Amino acid sequence: MPMDPTKRIDNWNTKYNLERVNAILTEKRPKMLEHISAAIVSLASMEQQVKQVCDGSGVSTIQYPFYLCFGREMWSLGQKDISGESLAKEAAVLITKWTARGLTQAVLQAIRTDVFSVAAPVAP
Repeated sequence: MPMDPTKRIDNWNTKYNLERVNAILTEKRPKMLEHISAAIVSLASMEQQVKQVCDGSGVSTIQYPFYLCFGREMWSLGQKDISGESLAKEAAVLITKWTARGLTQAVLQAIRTDVFSVAAPVAP
């Protein structure tokens, strides 16, 4: 049976009670800050390493943002606890995607290997 619209509105009102939301966020904020602080440090370090690989490979600075996007996607996979052969396969998919967008495959592979320590996937 469909839910009564009045009940849906009441549920929404309860869920988005600003005093309640504020109390929950105030309680969670220290842990949230700790988590984001660690993530930002890790992300910044990764971006610096990607730039170093790009520098060493002679990539034009105008293309850096695209290689950084690839790096962020790789970094995100690590944050989701994807590892091993699954990570290698996901990296291969990302390399194919970014190569199709005009980036150099060798540079993407260098980022994969040098920055993220991920080897090429094992062929079937």
